[in-house]
Amino acid sequence: MPDNVLAFMIALGMALVLTPGVIAFARRTGALDKPDARKVHARPIPRIGGIGIYAAFMVSILVQLIFVDLSPEFMMSLIGLMVGGTIVVAIGIIDDYCDLPAKVKLLGQIVAAAVLVIAFDVRIDFITDPLGDFIYLEWFAIPATIFWVVGLTNTVNLIDGLDGLAAGVSSIAAITIFLVAMEEGIPFVAMMTAALAGAAVGFLYYNFNPARIFMGDTGSMFLGFMLAGISVVGAVKSAATIALIVPILALGLPILDTTFAIVRRARNHRPIFKPDKGHLHHRLLAHGFTQKQAVLLMYVVSGLFGLCALALTAVSPQAAALIILIVAAAVFIGARKLGIFRMDVPQK
Repeated sequence: MPDNVLAFMIALGMALVLTPGVIAFARRTGALDKPDARKVHARPIPRIGGIGIYAAFMVSILVQLIFVDLSPEFMMSLIGLMVGGTIVVAIGIIDDYCDLPAKVKLLGQIVAAAVLVIAFDVRIDFITDPLGDFIYLEWFAIPATIFWVVGLTNTVNLIDGLDGLAAGVSSIAAITIFLVAMEEGIPFVAMMTAALAGAAVGFLYYNFNPARIFMGDTGSMFLGFMLAGISVVGAVKSAATIALIVPILALGLPILDTTFAIVRRARNHRPIFKPDKGHLHHRLLAHGFTQKQAVLLMYVVSGLFGLCALALTAVSPQAAALIILIVAAAVFIGARKLGIFRMDVPQK
């Protein structure tokens, strides 16, 4: 545990120290997020804050390597995560300056995921069913893992629509996975998620409403990519049936928001990659919530998802199935109440 506390505190401190410099650099170089009809801020805001998150995380991990001896297998996974994360950050920086087309950005994400999965062998080769039997993915392992990584990368990216939302939700997800890793005895995953949570929380100091900087695609894609990749390592090291359900629940809010967006746009014959104002945070604002209220409510929902994820590790498969059904029913009812499948947004 002391190593994990150190990883968290170093990342937290580095994010607090580095982010003001990133703000100044963004202003000098014109990396500003300007208001438009879909966005909720009223003035240009620096938007390459993900550089601070990335640097804080990397420094924390590099310092940890002085004190922690990793097996060759874990070292290979670590290098893969750092290389893949660096590729994603590079794509994010270009996008934050030049607004890349969605398909180009997606291609870059696939390349980063493929490097992690193919070059560094970070992939899910098997899963277990509720009876404890192994199901080997065989040839499907590589595309399935790439899909997983790219999918989670985009879920965090898409939820980054209010001050502090993506950073806070990612922090809660990282802490959830950290606690499960500690319970399952996977110190590598615990160290990585502790550092990631520290970097996100440190950045949140400058990103919470009223935000002085946005993380941009640089940060949201990096957080999503790292959470996805770290969870793959955790799933490989845990033969438990619930291994992949935990990160799904930990990131339940952004996953649901992305799923709702895809369904909503498909039902209304809109391109899946075309942005709209139908996301959960847009709906909450339209129902009269302030930015802070909407973000804090979504933190609470993310925390509840995290508690459900933790509960799944301590109960029987039958009880776990019941928890998942209850969560699914609550989500469906809430989505219907908010009108999440409609393209029109109710006015306050």
